[in-house]
Amino acid sequence: MTAEKTIIGKGIQGTVLSHKTDKTAIVVVERYVKHPKYGKFIVHKKKYKVHDENNEYAEGDVVKILPCRPVSKEKRFKITAKIR
Repeated sequence: MTAEKTIIGKGIQGTVLSHKTDKTAIVVVERYVKHPKYGKFIVHKKKYKVHDENNEYAEGDVVKILPCRPVSKEKRFKITAKIR
């Protein structure tokens, strides 16, 4: 086994909703899903607690998150890049 880290999946794109705690950001991810019966598109939102080691991302930033090993009880993702 090599020492390189493998990245699982392409990641998830979301918006930083809150960054009030140290090294933790809350990222909200929106998905548009078509209703199976009525055909209307519905917005599904989910919040993730994300690890931000250097506290470099602010509220409103669009970021890419990837799953990682558990950092704490609820943090299972880390921020990898700022998109805009």
